[in-house]
Amino acid sequence: MLNYIKKQLKKMHNVLCGNFSNLNFLSLNKAVKMNKYGIIIISLLVLSCGASNPTVVGNKRLYEVLTQKSDGGGNIRFFEILSEPREIKMLQNDVNLSKKISPEDVQNSNFVILNMGEKASSGYSIGVHAVEETEKNIIITIKETTPEPGSMVSQVITYPFCVVKINSKKEIIIK
Repeated sequence: MLNYIKKQLKKMHNVLCGNFSNLNFLSLNKAVKMNKYGIIIISLLVLSCGASNPTVVGNKRLYEVLTQKSDGGGNIRFFEILSEPREIKMLQNDVNLSKKISPEDVQNSNFVILNMGEKASSGYSIGVHAVEETEKNIIITIKETTPEPGSMVSQVITYPFCVVKINSKKEIIIK
């Protein structure tokens, strides 16, 4: 089996380097298929490396994005910090969020609602770029995405929003 893998890797190397002289048509076809799978696997690895990893405190992540959608938010741009149990319990009335918020979260976590406001087309989003913890504060840096000029978008009114759980009761600063 190891020899087979070595041969296939050598064939893939020859294809990548443009050396087709010692490959027959069937071998070339297999090598190209392997090359496609290799590119897909490498692409997934590269993309996953670029994904943001939340800061971890002890064995618990500092934050968790509970929901992020392109539609369903408020019609004006605002950021709201929910820290009181009665405020947080309002989130539990939402069918999608109720399963993501435990009774311990109500007592030990803060929640942030990020609303981008009304947008005239698709292609907009709002979310978390980074979260830092200092001795006194939690600093949240938001990321707003807009469609590229000239890109294909749907002409529909959207209301992008995001709900984030912060696993701390420290004061929150939004940048």
